[in-house]
Amino acid sequence: MKYYLQIIIICIIHLTQASKQPNILWITSEDNNISWIGAYGNSHVQTPNIDQLAKEGFKYTEAYANAPVCAPSRSTWITGIYALSTGTQHMRSRNIIPHNQISYYPDIFSDNGYFVGNANKTDYNIGGRDDKDCWDNPENLDWEHLSKNQPFFQVVNFYESHESRAQGNIENTLYDSANVILKSYHPDIPKIRKNYAKYHDAITRMDNRIGEVLKNLKEVSLDKNTIVIYTSDHGGVLPRSKRYLYSSGLHCPLIIRIPELYKNYWPDEKIGSSVNRLVSFIDMPKTWLSLAGITPPKHFQGKIFLGEKQENEQPYHFAFRGRMDERFDEARVVHNKKFLYIRNYMPWAPWIQHLEYQWKIEAQVAWEEYVKKGLGNTIQTLPFSPKKFTEELYDMKKDPDCVHNLINDSSYYEIKDELSLALKEWQLEVFDSGLLLESEMNKRALRSNLTIYEMVRDPSIYPLETLIDSADLALERNEANIPKLRELLNNSDSGIRYWGAVGLLILDNNQDAFHLIKDESHEVRSIGAWMLINNGNNSGLEELMRMLKENSSVSLYILNILDWIGDDAKFLKSEIMKLNYYENNDLNKMKKFLIKKWKE
Repeated sequence: MKYYLQIIIICIIHLTQASKQPNILWITSEDNNISWIGAYGNSHVQTPNIDQLAKEGFKYTEAYANAPVCAPSRSTWITGIYALSTGTQHMRSRNIIPHNQISYYPDIFSDNGYFVGNANKTDYNIGGRDDKDCWDNPENLDWEHLSKNQPFFQVVNFYESHESRAQGNIENTLYDSANVILKSYHPDIPKIRKNYAKYHDAITRMDNRIGEVLKNLKEVSLDKNTIVIYTSDHGGVLPRSKRYLYSSGLHCPLIIRIPELYKNYWPDEKIGSSVNRLVSFIDMPKTWLSLAGITPPKHFQGKIFLGEKQENEQPYHFAFRGRMDERFDEARVVHNKKFLYIRNYMPWAPWIQHLEYQWKIEAQVAWEEYVKKGLGNTIQTLPFSPKKFTEELYDMKKDPDCVHNLINDSSYYEIKDELSLALKEWQLEVFDSGLLLESEMNKRALRSNLTIYEMVRDPSIYPLETLIDSADLALERNEANIPKLRELLNNSDSGIRYWGAVGLLILDNNQDAFHLIKDESHEVRSIGAWMLINNGNNSGLEELMRMLKENSSVSLYILNILDWIGDDAKFLKSEIMKLNYYENNDLNKMKKFLIKKWKE
């Protein structure tokens, strides 16, 4: 009897302990995909602390960011809503969201008795609220406070792996550049190899910092009741990874160590196991709240992927690309565990466009110079050319670098149709705000006195399904659609007229150009002017210049168009030089780039 009583007491104690809300430590690193981590198969790099964490926890093999760059990715995290759904997908846009309707996930933790700390990254790309005010202890790691009885949710972010750490001098690296394994799209030249070695150095420094945090956690006796999570904020960082919608830009490490005390949360019976569940960043805030026993708010998107309340696995992951600093592009991704499908809404734009910050990486400059000399093979050269194709399809298992586009292979038409349909259904479900140019999206929200989040949910202001259908029609590249595209030009909605114009531009059907440059919408007029230029009529360039001098809301878009046009825009150099954009960094960057380009 005494023996059974002891067992009962032990069970009660264990249940009492297990019912206590766990501490959660979320460690994030910047700009690195899975290929830079030893636990994920990189035999060259030294990441002993992350590797040990994987042995003590669970390594997720199918975790993906929803954006290939930091601010939109973190916007998705902090709100539990896709940045594309709130209008915060464009870099440094800081659009306002309805804060009275959308709580940040740290607010919810705090309301449920948690101490919430963040050391040291609060870049959410959202206006209307100080990024730091949702944290009890922003930009600091206070172990003394964390050791108290109050449960905590603590974020620790490491900058050591950031893109900036790949910039600058690439000589005298700790790693041997001769041993690095290059991606198939990178030329095998010394500067690229040395840049790989430099970033390997950065990854190891990042791993050392993680080791320090885990050591401190143990020293203050918090390791036994703290769930430790490690992930990067998106992929990267060498050229064609960060900012790009391939595996290199989206596929991220995710390792979770769960103490024995919370064994009921384990995704597998065996510690050190790999978990192949498909996980999106949008799932994370909802899951972290659930692990703490907190019911996520209904407006949170995504699925709970871990713990006692986990939801069914999603069959697809979705991601998006909008404006990246001074460069425009618009694309969407959907993929399952094998196939990745991309929808390109600006097929005239090369995947790799000159971006001032990106060109601070020696490997990027060296790659471009190599291509300009005509030395690159097709795979190495293609990213610098206009995409031309509006759709891409890759087998990520056979082709992890995503360099062999299967979109025109008839044996893959069925999977293409499946993924394309899934993408459209998702766009409708989350209210994709990117079916208008950024300038028009902002103007329309301002006119309606609504946030973008609210505006895109009002079909009288933002006819989403019609906009998607119009864009899809424009992207078909089918001359049989010309009559339908011309019909779109007479629509009362400027966004629909824009897609009609884009469709005709793609087909090189320029007969409506003079009609379009009289449109009240600057977005539509810019396409009409481009059509005129394609017909050899310089009045199109004059129209673009006129809008630039008006300080038009589409000025940045027009400067990008001038780059896409090519040498025909050169004679505007003197006029462009006179433009003064004062403190607008993105406009000044594009102006500077065009002037330099036209000098060469």
